[in-house]
Amino acid sequence: MINPRLDGSRCCVQKMLFFAVPLAFIAVGAVGANAITGTVRNQSRGEPAAGDEVILVGLDRGMQEEARAKTDAQGAFALSVQYPDKPYLVRVVHQGVSYDQQASAGDALSIQVFDVARRVRGLTGSLEILRAATNGNLLHVSDLVELKNESRPPLTLAGQRTFEVYLPANAKIDSVLAAGPGETGVVISAAAVPSEPGHYTVNFPLRPGATKLAFNYDVSYDGHASFQTRHEYPLRQMAVMIPLTMSFSSRSQAFEILATGNSRYQVQAANHLKAGEGPGFEISGAGVLPPLGDQAKAHSWSRPPAPPDPTLSPASRAALPSLASVDSESKQTQSPSQSLVLDGVTSVLLAACFLLLWRARNASGSEAVAPRIPRGNRPQTDWKR
Repeated sequence: MINPRLDGSRCCVQKMLFFAVPLAFIAVGAVGANAITGTVRNQSRGEPAAGDEVILVGLDRGMQEEARAKTDAQGAFALSVQYPDKPYLVRVVHQGVSYDQQASAGDALSIQVFDVARRVRGLTGSLEILRAATNGNLLHVSDLVELKNESRPPLTLAGQRTFEVYLPANAKIDSVLAAGPGETGVVISAAAVPSEPGHYTVNFPLRPGATKLAFNYDVSYDGHASFQTRHEYPLRQMAVMIPLTMSFSSRSQAFEILATGNSRYQVQAANHLKAGEGPGFEISGAGVLPPLGDQAKAHSWSRPPAPPDPTLSPASRAALPSLASVDSESKQTQSPSQSLVLDGVTSVLLAACFLLLWRARNASGSEAVAPRIPRGNRPQTDWKR
């Protein structure tokens, strides 16, 4: 026999469950929509990264920190979001090196980090692009370098001298920028080596993958300049871009001209350069390189650009690389080595456009904003890099 009271209670419970279960799902959904979750994995060891600092940064508020958390034993983390409709950056700090990933409210991220080492095998230079043009009695140079870290197991090179560059002794640095693999460019500093004019070191972590560095500077110019290249790591390809109105010459047989299909600049390239001193060359004459125009805007970048830095001089902006529109028909007439170099130049220049046109709104974390570096006043137009 059914007890009517018990039966009534059972009905009430069923009704409560009928309404409570959907409400529970709604509550869980609301929490998820106002949070960013994820896991962090140490790829050097092949295990979860436990105890790493995780920082939530608002991209639309000048890189303002909004929340912090630590990864648990499984490498998991959760960050509460105050503004669900705004873009964010999640930064994981592992052994003093940051690893960034853009995110929005409700995202579930998977972030890789790597152990830090002071010496790493498997570092090479994939491409260097030296772009030069005149601006009155100055020669403006944008020296772009892409480095590859293919260490096994994957490790991040960190320290005071992860990269070294050789500039003219009288160069006035306009800016130094760097971008890690898949990251937005930030302004960094370069430290002068005592008693070695023009020799600078960079403290920027070289994470596994491709890192891009850009050194933008001006030197006094009397119509002629000699370059003696020098590379810290083996370099797969080097390209020199100048206006057609300027002249290029070299005693080395390493350089060959590339048919770019563009009538506004010329490119000379050399392949497979060893570490140490490389081929020298000379440029003379005067001319300006074409501005980027809409080429960089037309390219689909992995991250939305920050506003352009107003402190960059017009000469700096005008000297940005612009090999994005390469005539495909001209490439068919080139030798295999020329096509290889030109393809590499094009791809890296496209990335460099983003690196130089847009700067991070605030270089927080391990990458700090770099002040301008005072240089000596001794004139010199012959230098090593």
